[in-house]
Amino acid sequence: MSHSTEEAGRGPRPARRDVLVLGAGVALGAAGVGAGWAWSERSAEEPAGEEPAEADAPEAPEPVRFVSSQLTAPRASAWRREGAVVSGGLLFTTPRTPTFRGVVYDDRAQPVWIEPDGNAATDLRVQTYRGRPVLTYWTGEVKEGAGNGKGVILDERYLPVAEVRCGNGVLSDLHEFQLTSRGTALLTSYPTIPYDLTPVGGPADGHVWGGRLQEVDVETGEVLLDWEGLDHIDLTDTYRELDDTGTAALPFDPIHVNSVEEDGDGLLVSARHTGALYRIDRRTGEVLWRFGGRRSDFEVPEGGDFGWQHDLRRQPDGTLTIYDNHENAIDTDAVSAALRFELDEEAMTARLVQALRHEDRYGYAMGNAQYLPDGHVLVGWGMDPYATEFDADGEVVFELSDLGLGSYRSYRFPWRGRPATPPDLAVADGSAYVSWNGATEVTAWRVLAGERADRLRPVGEVPREGFETVVALETGARLVRAEALDADGRVVGRTRTVRA
Repeated sequence: MSHSTEEAGRGPRPARRDVLVLGAGVALGAAGVGAGWAWSERSAEEPAGEEPAEADAPEAPEPVRFVSSQLTAPRASAWRREGAVVSGGLLFTTPRTPTFRGVVYDDRAQPVWIEPDGNAATDLRVQTYRGRPVLTYWTGEVKEGAGNGKGVILDERYLPVAEVRCGNGVLSDLHEFQLTSRGTALLTSYPTIPYDLTPVGGPADGHVWGGRLQEVDVETGEVLLDWEGLDHIDLTDTYRELDDTGTAALPFDPIHVNSVEEDGDGLLVSARHTGALYRIDRRTGEVLWRFGGRRSDFEVPEGGDFGWQHDLRRQPDGTLTIYDNHENAIDTDAVSAALRFELDEEAMTARLVQALRHEDRYGYAMGNAQYLPDGHVLVGWGMDPYATEFDADGEVVFELSDLGLGSYRSYRFPWRGRPATPPDLAVADGSAYVSWNGATEVTAWRVLAGERADRLRPVGEVPREGFETVVALETGARLVRAEALDADGRVVGRTRTVRA
């Protein structure tokens, strides 16, 4: 079931949602959102707990297509609670279709920007570089559970600012591309390393994927920090089973670093396959503490058990947040959650501050939890193709659904896009079809037609309807051009002139 914004007044179906605030359990009412993902469609041969291999992925739903552009995007749906206030900004997603695609949606589930080259993309979001907002994402080759590629930085005109890669002979993995205030980027890498696997029942001459993270200067490409998890995390800390991996062709993946966060003079690292969160000394590389996993330095508080997690972040109030995938299986009754902890790093105690769950949302892989400035939380459920917004009281106020086969991460950010490319126009069946990929300030389209390019006159003006707007033409129009108008009626872009 999917819900549009017009359906907000419909009565909700029974739902399960648990919210824990300040350590006290609060039972909340139902919210009208769609049914859970059918996990049985996933290939039985695909290893559980991994981001799926592209060749093994189930068939994606039919995308939305356009006349004026060859770009396509998942036909997402939106639900909004009647009378609710949602956070400002657009929704930044990377749905699998079956590979990952970068798509920005508005609150009506209409595409605003679609990655224009058909390249795989993860971690699409707005960040700050040299004091200005930029659009960033990872792009490259997606393989089973990882990837090889680069980080891309675009300005508001969608022109390239920089590309960032790992150095020292390793390739940039898809899991993290985070800019810092120092003009550097944090990246992950999964190099293949010869390794003695006898401690986990494998061969002495086995192979593993490393758990590497680097800090790289964006402008120069200089590697400023290079940390290998296997130098500091014992192989036997893994929960991952060896199965038929451990060869050079299919390495064993004992750590699976999936997020890196600056934390003062340290770094915060989430490792999915050890089920643990780490704080790392930036200078020495030593592990300062572990939270979760086989050798936790903190007792995990009641109700805060987590596993196979993603997206470890330090919040402005000092708390730590994660997206808890919770289990490493397809057929399960588990429910994923956004968890918030308060850690006393002197007394070495941990307290669960908040747990946000909704219905049976369960993403066994991928996912994130974005804590917004107004107190709202946007949870991207990973392999469960939804992004759910909770308000400051833990109530669900908005949900974007039908994100292909799931989105690696989902975010909400303010963004102003002013494309350097002109708008697109096509004429078919007596109508003009107009679109402008990435433009955020267009509120209306004016269409001009006539017999000569230098004597076109306005024949119609309509509000922007979504990614593509249709304007009916007068019979007999020979040449057509369209103009994009902003809220003040100013022309902010013009299409080429085409024959009707």
